Amino acid sequence: MSRILVIDDDVHIGNILEELLTREGHTVLRAYSGTEAVLTLDAARPDLVLLDLMLPGLTGDRVLPKIQGIPVIVLSAKTDIDSKVSLLRSGAADYVTKPFDSRELMARVAAALRKTAPNGCAPLTWGPIRLDPAVRRASVEGTDVRLTRTEYAILHLLMQTPSQVVTKSLLLERVSADTPDCTESSLKTHVSNLRKKLRDAGAGDPIEAVWGIGFKLKEKQTS
Repeated sequence: MSRILVIDDDVHIGNILEELLTREGHTVLRAYSGTEAVLTLDAARPDLVLLDLMLPGLTGDRVLPKIQGIPVIVLSAKTDIDSKVSLLRSGAADYVTKPFDSRELMARVAAALRKTAPNGCAPLTWGPIRLDPAVRRASVEGTDVRLTRTEYAILHLLMQTPSQVVTKSLLLERVSADTPDCTESSLKTHVSNLRKKLRDAGAGDPIEAVWGIGFKLKEKQTS
């Protein structure tokens, strides 16, 4: 899961971007002016920035040089090549013209995050299951599996230590920090729902309950 800062004074477009990004599992921060964007960047470091150019206060092209070490995708209605080349040379990772196609934009977001993903965000595989943490995607034999944030977090933790039992207390500590709906009373239900989704997707039943302790992945299967 990544944190993405959307800098756009158009509330409608910002809401659309937030909905698209949240649907992909990202956490979204918002800024509505160049000045607010700079203050937000001082307070929190996102993994990616979506930057509009026509902003009140500091314009987007003046905000761009202030963003260091974070990939920036510029969103602008300007279509001339000179503007695109200038912004890319000024440090933008990508340039998307408004109005944008949502599928293309999400693909560009995923590509930008992959380029900067640390080793901890490298894809994980177990038999037919693949996790892409940089874009928070789970798939079985290439077909996406729609998981809730809690289900994804549980599977991610299990796949990080596939040969070990993950205790219930560790699961709750790691998972509930990001997904507060996971509590001691609901953990079993979340795991049960995750197992059903993986079975329905053709991954068999990879998660084994270790009575009184926690959960682990079964012996690795071949697809």
